[in-house]
Amino acid sequence: MRSVIWLVLLFVVAVVAALTLGDNEGLASFYWAGWRLDFSLNFFVLAAIGAGFAVVTAVQAVNSLVGLPARAREWRVLRLERSAQAALREALAEYFGARYSRSLKAAQRAIALAPQVPTLADDHEFQVLGRLLAAGCLHKLQDRLRRDELLDGALQAARRNGGVAVDDGARLLAAEWALDDRDGQSAQALLAELQPGVARRTQALRLKLRAARLERRPLDALHTARLLANHQAFSKAAAQGLLRSLAIEALDAPHDADQLRRTWLQFDVADQRDPFVVARAARRAAALGVSAEGRAWLQPLWDRLGTLEADGRAEVALALVDSASGLGAEWLQRIEAAQRAYPAESAVQAAAGAVLAERQLWGKARRPLEQAANDVSLASRTRRQAWRALARLADEEGDPDRANACFRSAAAID
Repeated sequence: MRSVIWLVLLFVVAVVAALTLGDNEGLASFYWAGWRLDFSLNFFVLAAIGAGFAVVTAVQAVNSLVGLPARAREWRVLRLERSAQAALREALAEYFGARYSRSLKAAQRAIALAPQVPTLADDHEFQVLGRLLAAGCLHKLQDRLRRDELLDGALQAARRNGGVAVDDGARLLAAEWALDDRDGQSAQALLAELQPGVARRTQALRLKLRAARLERRPLDALHTARLLANHQAFSKAAAQGLLRSLAIEALDAPHDADQLRRTWLQFDVADQRDPFVVARAARRAAALGVSAEGRAWLQPLWDRLGTLEADGRAEVALALVDSASGLGAEWLQRIEAAQRAYPAESAVQAAAGAVLAERQLWGKARRPLEQAANDVSLASRTRRQAWRALARLADEEGDPDRANACFRSAAAID
């Protein structure tokens, strides 16, 4: 297409030249010191055009000759810049390929070339990225001293030049490396310096969760994990398991009833409705001598046993077995209703038997206790409690032989 256009333009020029210059009989006369020189106007026009082209060509040639050193310098700078960029890309490729020694050398080469290139000398992000990449290689190579030197240099350069994105990335990397070194305090300090928007990002929350777990702060870890779950950072099953384990870990930490009470009040509503979490809280309350508070935490779940899964229902029932000490008469109606609703679930029957035995209703307690004691699917601790309750029942009925048999059955359980 371009050739066709040039050909058309050539024909146009030829036609215009023929029409303009073909019948032109004008003269161009030059006078100098008594001399006269005449040219045809056509020749003069062509000569003037040719002279103009010659002058322009000569000027361009001189400029090219004079500017040759500058162009040579620009070429050398461009070659250095390309070498630095290629070194940084090579370092990145080698890093992803787990060849950390090669990546370190390439990153150091890029850092060394940057000051020699004016465009890269002012490109602070390039230098910070090169240092971070080299520091990452040193981290993988377990050279912590040199890694920290490069990391400090990168952070200082980012602060001086206002590289917000690079500064945030450097802090996140530094926090991750501190966690790899099992230094939770340093990681927490670095994460605390992040801007509020950055601190809410998924990666920052993941690092905060790791730091809290490393520092054995389960409540902080629980709140962070809840935020991650809301951000859909985990699958639903994984999130539920993580939150449950952190809540249970938080409940195991208190050493007295007041600490346990404060921990419970800091839980999210979803945690206070988890049957496994509530069951552990009730057991801890019973162990710390405040069984009544544990039963108060269990009561909302017990009132809606039908909405729970079978394993959650069993966990709540077994927790009530451990919290039955000092139980009042207000629980009898709830227990009898659950006993009728779930006759085949031994955990619920064990809870019913424990409550009825606590209220010394031995006649009603016998059958659910026997069912729980003979169900090998129940936990050994629950079965032993049922056998011991049956032994007390035998003592109340004046049957020492049956009481001894029940104690022997309890002792025989592994």
